[in-house]
Amino acid sequence: MRRLVPALVAALFVLAGCFSGGDTAAAPDRLRVALSFPPTSGLTPYGNEAVLATRLGVTEALTTLVDGEPRPGLATAWTQTSPTTWRFTVRPGVAFHDGTPLTPAAVANALNRAAVATPVPRAISSLKKAGTALAVVPDGDGVVVTTPVADPVLPNRLASPELAILGEGAYTDPARPSPVRAGTGPFVLTAVQGSTGATLDRNPTYWGGPVRAAGIDARFLADGAARANGIRAGEFDVADAIPVSQAASISAPAQVVGVPLPRSVAVYLDQRSPVLADPGLRAAVRDALRPLDVAGTVYDGRADPAAALFGPATPWAAARPPRTDTPATPANGARIRLATYSNRAELPEIATADADALRRAGFTVDVTVVDSAAFEAQLGTGAYDAVIVSRSQQLDTGDPVSYLASDFGCAGGYNWARSCDPATDAVLAQGGATTDVAARRQAALQAEARVLSADAVVPQVTERARVGVGGGVTGVAEDPTEVALITPATARS
Repeated sequence: MRRLVPALVAALFVLAGCFSGGDTAAAPDRLRVALSFPPTSGLTPYGNEAVLATRLGVTEALTTLVDGEPRPGLATAWTQTSPTTWRFTVRPGVAFHDGTPLTPAAVANALNRAAVATPVPRAISSLKKAGTALAVVPDGDGVVVTTPVADPVLPNRLASPELAILGEGAYTDPARPSPVRAGTGPFVLTAVQGSTGATLDRNPTYWGGPVRAAGIDARFLADGAARANGIRAGEFDVADAIPVSQAASISAPAQVVGVPLPRSVAVYLDQRSPVLADPGLRAAVRDALRPLDVAGTVYDGRADPAAALFGPATPWAAARPPRTDTPATPANGARIRLATYSNRAELPEIATADADALRRAGFTVDVTVVDSAAFEAQLGTGAYDAVIVSRSQQLDTGDPVSYLASDFGCAGGYNWARSCDPATDAVLAQGGATTDVAARRQAALQAEARVLSADAVVPQVTERARVGVGGGVTGVAEDPTEVALITPATARS
């Protein structure tokens, strides 16, 4: 197994893809990276900012996802020993950034803490029964993970950035663990400068082999134009989420590289709001928004129109069952509180276009645009009738059934539409009980049809990644799950 480690790491990054290749000679340069979401909790793994640490190469999980299937990460192998029990073999020869070894006890400690975190990590939120989502105990060279209910896709769940394995030193504040010098990835997080930046150094003992860059100087910039300007001016080597409005003006030697993502932009309609609890008014919103060409206008053709939740990155979803549209009723001036966040430059533009379309359909519309932290604080509280969100279907588990259960199930932890349909839950439960990938996908399509027929959500566009890459920069990950960005191979020539 030790001889397989370099091959496993190489395979991971080949499967994830790279924007450009390069030799493996060590480079002394530090990478200058701009990310679009400023952290609010020091890159804690409990929440959306957990992915920032994985994109910077700081933290790793037991598994990784490639094309929606689990692959080895900090675990080299796993077996399901009963419907509610799995055993994972922990990768040998790995050390945390503070020098302490990765052991089965350390893995159990990290996962058990995550299982009782508040909020519970989304990837395991549907498992939270009888007070805990899972229980982990060391077992020789591995760990045994027990879930309260049968879970055929636990290896997928354990790829979540929120379930990254951190060393004991991370938990000085158990409610807000810190990955500073506590991860296992190719880069050591040495400092976080609030919500503005972070400093990282090369991990000289990385289990996956040599790390080319000497370190990373990261900046968190919500302003998309600032990220694009930095790429144009040569101030950044890598910048994520380049706004469509800026992409065309970035030219050689820099480039903007795109790849279809399992990520849709959609309007979630609150089924408990005073207005949109009415199915006829939800249908009126659907009819007002459906004709808009968001992909062609707001995204300037750098995205794909969305007829449903799953798009071109999930070709298996093309064989959909038919669905029935609910008839619309007149708006008659009904007031809708529409909200989105500013960290993705296209979303405020979509909000403007959507609001205009809704007004033409007879609605009165109030539009709110705030940063992501303020926006997320209001989700699910009833503060808004409709929210425009960019959502990845593979970020948490890579499993379509788990995604739909999280976003549209009665107990879903990410249910912005506050929808609850027992029949949809039954479809998801049936699909979730099988390990057969085709059967799970078929169940997901049936549930998707029910969600769309109920107008819980109006899909508008399927996104593509737009990563700015500076001239001479190689080895940047092309990852449709948006979990990886900077890899051991990333360097500036």
